[in-house]
Amino acid sequence: MPELSRFYGIVIRMYYNDHNPPHFHAEYGSDQMVVDAQTLAVIDGRLPPRATGLVMEWAAQHLEDLQRAWQQARDMQTLQRIDPLP
Repeated sequence: MPELSRFYGIVIRMYYNDHNPPHFHAEYGSDQMVVDAQTLAVIDGRLPPRATGLVMEWAAQHLEDLQRAWQQARDMQTLQRIDPLP
């Protein structure tokens, strides 16, 4: 699964040709969470509250990038990395 971004120990990934709705996977340690890339609703899993907040802050700043990455993944194209939180 390609890595889109990495910051503060959090890894953001997206699968190629994955099922709808458009979403991404966030990992922090042994915890995982799946987030809708359009609404930022948590679809599955959980991260600690601070990590969840950082993921949501990052995703809100990169909604267009996430939608582009989703389409690239659906088309089996190389995914471009997305800038991490500073």
